[in-house]
Amino acid sequence: MLRKLALCCVVFLVVASVASAQTTRHFTFNYAFTVKNVPPGQKVRVWFPAAHSDSYQEVRVISAKGDLPLKKTHESRFGNDIYFAEASKSRAEDMHFEVVYDITRHEHLTLGLNRPRLENASLNQKQMKEFLGPDKLVPITGLPADLAVKVTAGKSSQLDRAHAIYDYVFANMSYDKTGKGWGRGDVLYACDAKKGNCTDFHSLFIAMARSQSIPSRFEIGFQIPPDQHSSQVPGYHCWAEFFNSENGWIPVDISEAWKHQQKKDYFFGAHDADRVQFTVGRDLKLNPPQAGEARNYFIYPYVEVEGKEYSNIANDFSFADVMPEQTTKAGE
Repeated sequence: MLRKLALCCVVFLVVASVASAQTTRHFTFNYAFTVKNVPPGQKVRVWFPAAHSDSYQEVRVISAKGDLPLKKTHESRFGNDIYFAEASKSRAEDMHFEVVYDITRHEHLTLGLNRPRLENASLNQKQMKEFLGPDKLVPITGLPADLAVKVTAGKSSQLDRAHAIYDYVFANMSYDKTGKGWGRGDVLYACDAKKGNCTDFHSLFIAMARSQSIPSRFEIGFQIPPDQHSSQVPGYHCWAEFFNSENGWIPVDISEAWKHQQKKDYFFGAHDADRVQFTVGRDLKLNPPQAGEARNYFIYPYVEVEGKEYSNIANDFSFADVMPEQTTKAGE
């Protein structure tokens, strides 16, 4: 009896030590932009994504304001939250919008001993359809499927096949934002050019994984610089997750692994705390529906003037770490 009790204590301490090793980052995030030089008297509609709370981030809105009243809406296909604003006749040439968030982000660890959080490892029929099917620029037949067959030959388990695909994308893609075509998450471009940014890396992974009947999903947000306490954030960052019945959703970040190659093993099964997620999925129909085509992905503001896409937008994203003394003072 004592031996069983001692063994249980040891197991508890091991699990507790793993959980305590999970890193957390607390910061404010400013999502701001200006719609510039809007012709007066024109119908204007504005959509932009809203950060959300989930198992790996707690999100609190400190303030949300704009030169048009903001309305919170909901995209039904993937469950993304959206801010929406409109005016039947614009009155100002420039329109400013800003949402300030307080965010606590947790490291997402899934494999081996790094499992401080457990997933409900099952998907419903709708989720299986969404995360196994193609997207407009993410085919699951043809070239990516042929590559996946070659790469996964001899791999019997789903986890091993996913790892083989991860290794292939890591070894055959280069993080390179030169030329044209990168950044769209166009799988055929990625197969041909073998370069691109995070969108291209993870679109190729998702296409190959889905072709092997491995549910996979695209996630996008912003990376928080790990070596700074406050700064501008120049642009988005995206990553992926794949589903395994024994582990639930397993995170991967192949572009970060490529840039920090000593972390290649880490980024198969982990996302660090230096990020904030905003939306999931591709080919998005917003709410209320936009006049234009489905959004390839949704992280930057989308604006229509008189029913046509309007691109004269200046983005301004930034973050600042919340120091422990700030948290203490706020709670006093």
